[in-house]
Amino acid sequence: MRSRPLLPSLLLLGSLTLTAACAHGTSEPPATASAGARPGSSPSPVRTVDPSKIKGLEIVNDSSEDSSCPFATSYPDVPGAEAMTAAMKKDVERRLASFRSGACTGSGGADGRELNISHQFLVASGDVLGVRLTAQDQSAAADGLFVSTYWYDGKAGAYRTTIKLVADGSRDAFLAAVKDQLKDREGVDAADLDDTFSAPDTRDTALDDTAFTADGGLRVHFDRGDVGVPAAGAQTVTLPKKTITPWLSAFGKRAQRQTMSPSRSLDLGAPHVPAPAVPTHNASGDDDTDCKKVKCIALTFDDGPAVPETATLLTYLAQYKARVTFFTVGQNVAAHPDLVRAEAKAGHEIGNHSWNHPDLTRLTPQQIASQLNRTSTAIKSATGKSPTVFRPPYGAINRTVKAATTLSPVLWDVDTEDWKYRYPAKVAQAVIDKAQPNDVVLMHDIHATTVAAVPQVLRTLTARGYHFVTVSHLRATL
Repeated sequence: MRSRPLLPSLLLLGSLTLTAACAHGTSEPPATASAGARPGSSPSPVRTVDPSKIKGLEIVNDSSEDSSCPFATSYPDVPGAEAMTAAMKKDVERRLASFRSGACTGSGGADGRELNISHQFLVASGDVLGVRLTAQDQSAAADGLFVSTYWYDGKAGAYRTTIKLVADGSRDAFLAAVKDQLKDREGVDAADLDDTFSAPDTRDTALDDTAFTADGGLRVHFDRGDVGVPAAGAQTVTLPKKTITPWLSAFGKRAQRQTMSPSRSLDLGAPHVPAPAVPTHNASGDDDTDCKKVKCIALTFDDGPAVPETATLLTYLAQYKARVTFFTVGQNVAAHPDLVRAEAKAGHEIGNHSWNHPDLTRLTPQQIASQLNRTSTAIKSATGKSPTVFRPPYGAINRTVKAATTLSPVLWDVDTEDWKYRYPAKVAQAVIDKAQPNDVVLMHDIHATTVAAVPQVLRTLTARGYHFVTVSHLRATL
């Protein structure tokens, strides 16, 4: 996972699980993914994909802790699917630019606005890759929820928009079936539907979230206002397998088949799929540092694990026998459990940083619990041990957040602002100049520049007599 600078703007893309409406035409509002699903939402109709099985996967992350303009974004980069990655990158950057030019000007995020973009794999097997990006833009009108799906055809070596799931000669029949389910719904005007689906641009924009259900049906989801008045909410149409199959393109049929009966592996024809290095450092017993007698400091790293940054960081830490606390994001733990295991084996503490980095104070108690519980489950699956501490994204915490979990919250004393200043020397100096005994320091291992700063921090503070310990060890020995 690597961080790439994205055009300014707050994008909160939470991995959303969208509600599948019944075939008789009733619609339900979309729900955030099981990572933070709204009460009453239905589970995803798409099979679960284990991202850790995707060889060479990297997650492109970026975030800003700026209180006036907070955002967190992520999307996958899969070897062989470069054209699809470029399309996702372009869309993320566009939303970031739009968000920052609006919500982040003037008073900006003073009212709690944020942008989050997260990802969910729909299919990742055979020669088919399908990804859903969910953007929650708190500055936008209505519910600010925007969902898009992206498809890659490994056989043809081409990125496909969702309409390409349907054969050219069958699109009129497909659109007629979709309109037939929508036309009698409250807030939807049949004439407006004709206008929306008649022009390729408006049609493709409206049909940008299409995925197969586990039983081979095709579910089409429309964001609020795509078809019908915004007050009518989001709309979902599901066409059963027997209806949609004759209309599918050759690629659509392969995508349907891989959804229903996934192959064991994904092969998109990449000439070389790198195998990310996973360090094998092992801690030599429990830490017996007594922070009442020596100078201690707790370095903490948020938002990972990241490829290749976290592996590099682990090697630096091992050279100084330093122990730190990693506050991990659940969707990244799911993608790279091997790195989380490596962190734990090296004697580091693994903390919870939510599933996809939303401001927890804006969520319901059920959503907060889901964000944290899902992440704790992923951490335990990777390490065999559940976390005991969590860091709320952006440091945002209130009574509702505290009441929704038994995890102990951890904030910080020193903020390196490494998300803002991507210069190793500046990041290192921020720690060196500000650090005091028993401080907790905030950094992010998704930034290569931060990882590059760590050797100087370790070297200088070791010379000053500091011992590097985990947050829980620091607490326990004071």
